[in-house]
Amino acid sequence: MELTVLQRTIALAAVALVAGLGALVLAGREAEESEPAAARMVTVPETGWYTALAGSRGAPRDAERTTCRRVVTARALGVSHPVLPCGAKVFLSYQGTDVLTEVIDQHLKRPGRQFELTEALAQQLGLEGTQQIRWRFATRGP
Repeated sequence: MELTVLQRTIALAAVALVAGLGALVLAGREAEESEPAAARMVTVPETGWYTALAGSRGAPRDAERTTCRRVVTARALGVSHPVLPCGAKVFLSYQGTDVLTEVIDQHLKRPGRQFELTEALAQQLGLEGTQQIRWRFATRGP
């Protein structure tokens, strides 16, 4: 069942609203590091997950710079998302593997995806081609 243009617009507006709220939360906290956080295996609660299509952004060009002013190398771990703010921390889950990573680019290279993962992160998750993943915002506990 295909979504109408209005339904897609409403869905994108909802994602933008959630992303904006996430950005406000993140902006209110002090930056702990200036370098991107390495993706790492984590245990994540089972509530509050979203689904999205994701795939690898492919091998980076030599010293490729992102819209978030990051240099992507073959070892870089992060995701591209057109709405989430640069540096937003997200949990990704695919086939039982959960990782914590962050938004390092806001430009998608291929249509039909909501997330694009660096090649190193896609390999860490075992993601090949375009697949449905689960994701959620990373928030600190009280």
